[in-house]
Amino acid sequence: MRAVIQRVSQASVTIAGQVKGAIGRGLLVLVAVEDADTPEDSEWLAGKLVRLRIFADDAGLMNRSVQDVGGDILVVSQFTLFASTQKGNRPSYLRAARPEAAIPKYEAFVARLTAELGKPVHTGEFGADMQVALVNDGPVTITVDTKARE
Repeated sequence: MRAVIQRVSQASVTIAGQVKGAIGRGLLVLVAVEDADTPEDSEWLAGKLVRLRIFADDAGLMNRSVQDVGGDILVVSQFTLFASTQKGNRPSYLRAARPEAAIPKYEAFVARLTAELGKPVHTGEFGADMQVALVNDGPVTITVDTKARE
Protein backbone atom coordinates (compact mmCIF):
# COMPACT_ATOMS: atom_id res chain seq x y z
CA MET A 1 0.00 0.00 0.00
CA ARG A 2 1.09 3.51 -0.68
CA ALA A 3 -0.32 6.55 1.08
CA VAL A 4 -0.05 10.31 1.02
CA ILE A 5 -0.88 11.72 4.44
CA GLN A 6 -1.82 15.36 4.85
CA ARG A 7 -2.37 17.07 8.18
CA VAL A 8 -5.46 19.19 7.65
CA SER A 9 -7.59 21.71 9.49
CA GLN A 10 -10.48 20.54 7.29
CA ALA A 11 -11.08 18.22 4.35
CA SER A 12 -14.00 16.84 2.39
CA VAL A 13 -14.80 14.58 -0.53
CA THR A 14 -17.73 15.29 -2.83
CA ILE A 15 -19.29 12.87 -5.32
CA ALA A 16 -21.87 14.02 -7.89
CA GLY A 17 -22.43 17.25 -5.97
CA GLN A 18 -23.01 15.50 -2.61
CA VAL A 19 -20.55 15.60 0.28
CA LYS A 20 -19.67 11.97 1.03
CA GLY A 21 -17.20 12.57 3.86
CA ALA A 22 -15.92 15.60 5.74
CA ILE A 23 -13.64 16.20 8.70
CA GLY A 24 -12.24 19.08 10.70
CA ARG A 25 -8.79 18.76 12.28
CA GLY A 26 -7.12 15.49 11.37
CA LEU A 27 -5.60 13.55 8.50
CA LEU A 28 -6.55 13.28 4.85
CA VAL A 29 -5.14 9.98 3.61
CA LEU A 30 -4.93 9.19 -0.10
CA VAL A 31 -4.31 5.44 -0.37
CA ALA A 32 -3.50 3.03 -3.21
CA VAL A 33 -3.58 -0.76 -3.12
CA GLU A 34 -1.46 -3.22 -5.11
CA ASP A 35 -1.90 -6.97 -5.61
CA ALA A 36 1.06 -7.79 -3.36
CA ASP A 37 -0.54 -6.10 -0.34
CA THR A 38 -1.30 -8.35 2.62
CA PRO A 39 -3.31 -7.96 5.84
CA GLU A 40 0.01 -7.17 7.54
CA ASP A 41 0.47 -4.15 5.23
CA SER A 42 -2.98 -2.90 6.18
CA GLU A 43 -2.32 -3.45 9.88
CA TRP A 44 1.07 -1.72 9.75
CA LEU A 45 -0.26 1.29 7.84
CA ALA A 46 -3.30 1.73 10.09
CA GLY A 47 -1.10 1.64 13.19
CA LYS A 48 1.39 4.06 11.65
CA LEU A 49 -1.33 6.57 10.73
CA VAL A 50 -2.98 6.58 14.14
CA ARG A 51 0.32 6.94 16.02
CA LEU A 52 2.22 9.24 13.62
CA ARG A 53 3.29 12.24 15.71
CA ILE A 54 2.72 15.18 13.39
CA PHE A 55 0.49 17.43 15.51
CA ALA A 56 1.96 20.16 17.70
CA ASP A 57 2.26 19.85 21.45
CA ASP A 58 2.13 22.82 23.84
CA ALA A 59 5.71 23.72 22.93
CA GLY A 60 4.89 23.76 19.21
CA LEU A 61 6.81 20.56 18.49
CA MET A 62 5.28 17.75 16.42
CA ASN A 63 4.85 15.29 19.30
CA ARG A 64 1.16 14.39 19.16
CA SER A 65 -0.73 11.91 17.01
CA VAL A 66 -4.19 12.25 15.47
CA GLN A 67 -5.41 10.04 18.29
CA ASP A 68 -3.76 12.27 20.93
CA VAL A 69 -5.50 15.39 19.60
CA GLY A 70 -8.89 13.71 19.07
CA GLY A 71 -8.69 14.32 15.33
CA ASP A 72 -10.52 12.59 12.51
CA ILE A 73 -9.34 10.72 9.42
CA LEU A 74 -10.70 10.94 5.86
CA VAL A 75 -9.52 8.12 3.56
CA VAL A 76 -9.76 8.47 -0.21
CA SER A 77 -8.77 5.67 -2.60
CA GLN A 78 -6.32 6.85 -5.25
CA PHE A 79 -4.86 4.22 -7.56
CA THR A 80 -2.79 6.89 -9.34
CA LEU A 81 -0.30 6.80 -6.45
CA PHE A 82 1.14 3.75 -8.20
CA ALA A 83 1.65 5.61 -11.48
CA SER A 84 4.80 4.79 -13.39
CA THR A 85 6.13 7.59 -15.56
CA GLN A 86 9.26 5.73 -16.62
CA LYS A 87 8.32 5.43 -20.30
CA GLY A 88 6.75 8.17 -22.36
CA ASN A 89 4.37 10.82 -21.11
CA ARG A 90 1.31 8.72 -20.33
CA PRO A 91 1.47 7.17 -16.85
CA SER A 92 1.05 3.43 -16.47
CA TYR A 93 -1.02 2.08 -13.58
CA LEU A 94 -0.16 -1.61 -13.97
CA ARG A 95 1.13 -1.86 -10.40
CA ALA A 96 -2.21 -0.75 -8.91
CA ALA A 97 -4.56 -3.61 -8.04
CA ARG A 98 -7.66 -4.07 -10.20
CA PRO A 99 -10.92 -3.16 -8.43
CA GLU A 100 -11.95 -6.78 -7.75
CA ALA A 101 -8.74 -7.27 -5.73
CA ALA A 102 -8.35 -3.72 -4.43
CA ILE A 103 -11.83 -3.12 -2.99
CA PRO A 104 -11.70 -5.88 -0.34
CA LYS A 105 -8.19 -4.78 0.68
CA TYR A 106 -9.23 -1.11 0.83
CA GLU A 107 -12.31 -1.97 2.92
CA ALA A 108 -10.23 -4.12 5.27
CA PHE A 109 -7.79 -1.22 5.67
CA VAL A 110 -10.60 1.20 6.52
CA ALA A 111 -12.00 -1.29 9.05
CA ARG A 112 -8.58 -1.74 10.65
CA LEU A 113 -8.02 2.02 10.75
CA THR A 114 -11.43 2.51 12.40
CA ALA A 115 -10.50 -0.05 15.07
CA GLU A 116 -7.11 1.56 15.68
CA LEU A 117 -8.56 5.09 15.88
CA GLY A 118 -11.46 4.00 18.06
CA LYS A 119 -14.07 5.91 16.10
CA PRO A 120 -15.49 5.94 12.56
CA VAL A 121 -13.19 6.88 9.70
CA HIS A 122 -14.69 8.98 6.93
CA THR A 123 -14.22 7.85 3.32
CA GLY A 124 -14.84 8.65 -0.28
CA GLU A 125 -16.21 5.97 -2.60
CA PHE A 126 -13.85 3.51 -4.26
CA GLY A 127 -13.68 4.08 -8.01
CA ALA A 128 -15.92 7.16 -8.02
CA ASP A 129 -15.09 10.49 -9.65
CA MET A 130 -14.40 12.49 -6.49
CA GLN A 131 -13.61 16.10 -5.76
CA VAL A 132 -11.37 16.43 -2.73
CA ALA A 133 -11.08 19.74 -0.89
CA LEU A 134 -8.65 20.39 1.92
CA VAL A 135 -6.86 22.98 3.94
CA ASN A 136 -3.39 21.55 4.50
CA ASP A 137 -2.24 22.54 8.00
CA GLY A 138 1.43 23.46 8.08
CA PRO A 139 1.65 22.32 5.34
CA VAL A 140 2.50 18.81 6.48
CA THR A 141 2.47 16.12 3.78
CA ILE A 142 4.11 12.71 4.20
CA THR A 143 4.33 9.71 1.88
CA VAL A 144 4.38 6.15 3.20
CA ASP A 145 4.95 2.85 1.42
CA THR A 146 4.24 -0.35 3.31
CA LYS A 147 6.73 -2.37 1.28
CA ALA A 148 9.57 -0.04 2.29
CA ARG A 149 8.08 0.34 5.81
CA GLU A 150 8.67 4.08 5.55
